[in-house]
Amino acid sequence: MQIEQGNKFQTEADQFSGDTKAIMLITHTEPVNGTITASMKNTEKSNTLLIPDNILVTGGAGYIGSIVVEQLANAGKKVVVIDNLSNGHREAIIHPNVEMIMADISDKELLKKIMIEKGTEAVMHFAAFIEAGESMKKPEKYFRNNTAGSLSLLEAMKETDVSTIVFSSTAAVYGNPQLTPITEDMPLMPINVYGESKLMVERLLSWFNEIYGLKYAALRYFNACGATEKLGERHQPETHLIPLAIEAVLGQRPKLFLYGTDYPTHDGTCIRDYIHVSDLASAHLLALEKLNQSNGRLIYNLGNQTGFSNREVIDAVSNIVGKKVPIEETERRPGDPPILIASSEKIKKELGWKPAYTSLEDIIQSAYLWRINHPHGYTSE
Repeated sequence: MQIEQGNKFQTEADQFSGDTKAIMLITHTEPVNGTITASMKNTEKSNTLLIPDNILVTGGAGYIGSIVVEQLANAGKKVVVIDNLSNGHREAIIHPNVEMIMADISDKELLKKIMIEKGTEAVMHFAAFIEAGESMKKPEKYFRNNTAGSLSLLEAMKETDVSTIVFSSTAAVYGNPQLTPITEDMPLMPINVYGESKLMVERLLSWFNEIYGLKYAALRYFNACGATEKLGERHQPETHLIPLAIEAVLGQRPKLFLYGTDYPTHDGTCIRDYIHVSDLASAHLLALEKLNQSNGRLIYNLGNQTGFSNREVIDAVSNIVGKKVPIEETERRPGDPPILIASSEKIKKELGWKPAYTSLEDIIQSAYLWRINHPHGYTSE
């Protein structure tokens, strides 16, 4: 690798701004008569974004990626999805103009071929394994896919002069924070392999930025949840609290296991900051716009800045459905911090991001309605 190519990286990236089109942010309104309806939501700054036309989305058949893909495609962007479908669903690619290629991010040569043939201008990178508990049992799986796979992607981008990436990071990079809400400048000390695998990617991005001029945004998520009318959360196996509670109360699983009731919190269960997946999607588009207008790096937390305990979430599901969630209390899972609550003031101030969903009940309601309308998830299951 030659450092001189960093200048070429930056020069070609700067040309994007002359070839971009406006993009509308698409989110969803509150449920009406049992149906979630689509609508246009403005950010505080503007209801349009200027971003590149040709975008590659890794993991675009997954939960968050598919909703970002839907927003991009509805705005007329040329979106190519690569996904190995280990956790994604082909049926989650719902827009007819989106091209889906079954591929793995570890295949650098195939990635290069795709980027050249499709004229890729920017990458949104979601492809990853995400289960913190599993990562403590199978660390090699997470380092190979999340970290080494991301390095293959970055090498492919570097060798094809694709200079912009938005990376799906995680709140797990903070480990057990000393203070809450968590700000972006707090120490990064993961306590599970999943968080470490993502932090290692952030470090790769930082070095590629310094040496080659790569422009990147690392977005640290705090418990993505909720659904749109057509797209929702369906993991195999499912490990996230809200869908697990909904499945349990609907009788799709015998009970919900409540991991840990002796944490140093008000009711002994973990506290988390929940954010609707549509709000996450809008943050990705804002970050991509900002990268399109500048050289450098962006790091943002994404959350609602309000924490809810596991028991409070379970109670909220019970109230919405009108039936008690069956639970069984059990031991802690390794690698679960007691409290994770985000400060999102930085992205609100710098990019004008504003979550449309701030109520836990509204978030759960959207997830519940999607599951009622899609009782078996996606059709191939």
